[in-house]
Amino acid sequence: MLNADLISGAAEAAAYCGISRRTVYNLVENGRLPAIRKGRKLFFRKSELEAAFRSEAA
Repeated sequence: MLNADLISGAAEAAAYCGISRRTVYNLVENGRLPAIRKGRKLFFRKSELEAAFRSEAA
């Protein structure tokens, strides 16, 4: 269940959200997009991405 919610890498997160990979990196760097760092790899939870963009639209 938890693995089904995880997205591995900025490129996959960008495709999921419909934004560019660079935008994902910028949002993570500015603290506006939650991410989990494991070494140099970023992981994202789909539920947190959806919540982040839902709050942006409101």
